[in-house]
Amino acid sequence: MAEVTATRSEERRAGEATKRLRARQDEVLYPIVGKLQLYGDEPLAVDRAEGMYVYDVEGNEYLDFFGGILTVSVGHCNEEVTEATVRQLRTAQHTSTLFINEITVAFAEKIRDVTPGNLSVSFFTSSGSEANEKAIMTARMYTGCTDVIALRHGYSGGTQTAMSLTGQSPWRSGLVYDGYVKHVRNPNMYRRPPGMTEAAYLDLCVSEVEDVIGASTEGRIAAFIAEPIQGVGGFVVAPQDYFRRIKPIIEEAGGLLIIDEVQTGWGRTGTGMCAIQHWGVQPDIMTFAKGVANGYPVGITTTTPEIAAAVDHPTLSTYGGNPVAMATALATVEYIERNGLIENAARQGHTLRRHLDRLKERFPSIGEVRGMGLMQAIEFVDDAGKPDAARASAFVSAARRHGLILGKGGMGGNVIRIAPPLIVTAEQVEEAARVIEQALTEVA
Repeated sequence: MAEVTATRSEERRAGEATKRLRARQDEVLYPIVGKLQLYGDEPLAVDRAEGMYVYDVEGNEYLDFFGGILTVSVGHCNEEVTEATVRQLRTAQHTSTLFINEITVAFAEKIRDVTPGNLSVSFFTSSGSEANEKAIMTARMYTGCTDVIALRHGYSGGTQTAMSLTGQSPWRSGLVYDGYVKHVRNPNMYRRPPGMTEAAYLDLCVSEVEDVIGASTEGRIAAFIAEPIQGVGGFVVAPQDYFRRIKPIIEEAGGLLIIDEVQTGWGRTGTGMCAIQHWGVQPDIMTFAKGVANGYPVGITTTTPEIAAAVDHPTLSTYGGNPVAMATALATVEYIERNGLIENAARQGHTLRRHLDRLKERFPSIGEVRGMGLMQAIEFVDDAGKPDAARASAFVSAARRHGLILGKGGMGGNVIRIAPPLIVTAEQVEEAARVIEQALTEVA
């Protein structure tokens, strides 16, 4: 990795170059785009990026601990991955799914080799939203049923069915929804009813799946879909026994278990290529995107040969299986394997978590620290334990001023999402922890 040469300023703020670029953008892009581009109280206009760092148009350097929403998995402009991309660009850039490509087959073989059980055939698209759409379509065609169970506070994407699956009203729009999607209680132990034990709340969440199937469907369903760790929902980790207990319920209702690993996949949690391996449950369908290609648009729906065979009508994705995307994804996964980045995620994630747990003891405004591997979260609360979105925004802004990029999420907008690329070093974790403590002190 090339040495970073930019000069670090004491505080990073948007300057005139950012303001000019923002003004131009406001004339040509949907207004909502700009509203979602605030890192704290200011936008950040990226000029270039390298490894763990991004640089804005003013020349400020930032340590990136959000990785393009968990997408930059092996570092910005990774030289080995970029070389594979360029090599394929010079060979064949696009052929559509109407042609056979060796690189597409090779990447599909890699997915078969690293996913659990008999998940051995895939369908490629361009995003996680499309991957989840294809998963639901596949489940409905295989089972002959239409009803789907999803979790409240889950996020499945921005397409029509994906927004219907999403259990967060701010991310649902368009006024047309799939009425066959039913949402059940999210097993968020931190937000369980006061006085209820974790065991009792888990029982309640499991029984609600049974109740909804019995009361709100015909007793038969197509699928149950969930993220092992809810991403946009605030890095809420499903209890260890949750999937083990609900899978028999889903099977009895004739449904398939769909695990959405768009954010958790490819070593992020430090438990293997797939986070669901931590729960010891075999999914029927899995979906991936984001970190699989280090920023290149790739969506994956993978399942068993039997289930895939149910899709018997014409369906394609113009950019699905694009040879450049496939070459980039294969190089990314091979880089993760070759450089032991799953182990690094576990090791550095452990160190990061130790720092966050220590800070929780010091700052009462931190209600909970949670996560796995390099997918950690801080939930800010007020004195009454309610979501404190204002403090979360102030914290992200303070961290950004001191050169650290963090994400934000959660239903209350009060959860800080911390997810650096898997190449992060021990020194960079220590630097991030120092800035996090400094920012916490400023907003305390």
